[in-house]
Amino acid sequence: MAINSKSAPRPDVIVIGAGIIGSSIALRLARAGLRVTVFDRGRAGAEASSAAAGMIAPQGEKAGPPAFTELCWMSHGLYPEFVAEVEELSGQQVGYRRDGSVLVALDELQARELEEIEADQESGAKPGGTPPGAHPAFGVERLTAESLRRRMPGLADKILGALFLAGDHWVDNERLSAAVVEAARRVGVTFHENTAVGRLKVRMGRVEAVEVASGQQSAGEVVLAAGCWSGELAAQAGVEIPGAPCLGQMIELEIDAPLPAVVRAGHHYLVPRVGDRVIVGTTAEYAGFEKRVTATGLASILQGALRLAPLLAEGRFRRAWAGLRPDTEDHLPVLGRSEIAGLTLASGHFRNGILLAPVTARLIADLVLTGSVPAALGPFGVGRFARAARTG
Repeated sequence: MAINSKSAPRPDVIVIGAGIIGSSIALRLARAGLRVTVFDRGRAGAEASSAAAGMIAPQGEKAGPPAFTELCWMSHGLYPEFVAEVEELSGQQVGYRRDGSVLVALDELQARELEEIEADQESGAKPGGTPPGAHPAFGVERLTAESLRRRMPGLADKILGALFLAGDHWVDNERLSAAVVEAARRVGVTFHENTAVGRLKVRMGRVEAVEVASGQQSAGEVVLAAGCWSGELAAQAGVEIPGAPCLGQMIELEIDAPLPAVVRAGHHYLVPRVGDRVIVGTTAEYAGFEKRVTATGLASILQGALRLAPLLAEGRFRRAWAGLRPDTEDHLPVLGRSEIAGLTLASGHFRNGILLAPVTARLIADLVLTGSVPAALGPFGVGRFARAARTG
């Protein structure tokens, strides 16, 4: 779509990237009364946002940096309100479920990981504070072999341990991504799909416009939320975001009965979908920007999944796909102001883009609207990489 600045008012904010992060930010800014335009190199929501599994599961993660754990729980707490808003505005259901997840151990390493998660959760339930990874509102239940079979029939017989985590939720991320885009459109956001931003035009230390094939578009603020492609655009403006795309392959099967909850063992997982479908994942491959489905990747997923859940042996194949997760050097997102005036960063969410969409949208919108950086964004600024390089 050609840009005609004479016929369209200048936007207050340009968002580069129409994935779940960029679209959610655009939605939040438009609801605050700003004129927002979004550019995406492809179809809105078609990259990592649609390729994910949709887990909203901070409770089942091993303890990470406290600031990141807190950010994840903040977003988890925002999800019911976020989903209700998106469904109401878009008129679409997104398959949000709060049925918990089952973590199982198939070997000694996974058994130790389950013990660490359980210890973190139990410590968080005691008076005196919540350690990283825990949340006092959600307990953890250790499952016996018998209770596991009742709750999740069809899993492997030789399981060394299992936990049920009530705080883990999930959503149909494909439906959610489409619904957020539709909700944003309905509140006035303009989307330019299949319109790659080739360059950020910077003058005297400030971003003035974005350049696309059909011309330039200026705005008061630019938010860079282009996932794996953020780094190249930022580098052209003199901002370094160390990182690389991480390829993840996925499979969808149809089974004979609905899966009652998410099941995870190490990096293998099963995520239910409407009906009798199940998403099976995943791989983690660093091979540049080539998005591909390979026989080796699918074989590794199926081998791990069948070891976890023999019930999948008769599953009917529906489809397979791959997506590129935007990873960073420390596997944490890059959020907040850049050293270029008028350029805000919202990228590098790695495996947590779906989980972190509500809190990222709220905090980045607050930054743009008020001009001040919310405290929760402090640890995730791009300047941390330069500081680490100087001290390392």
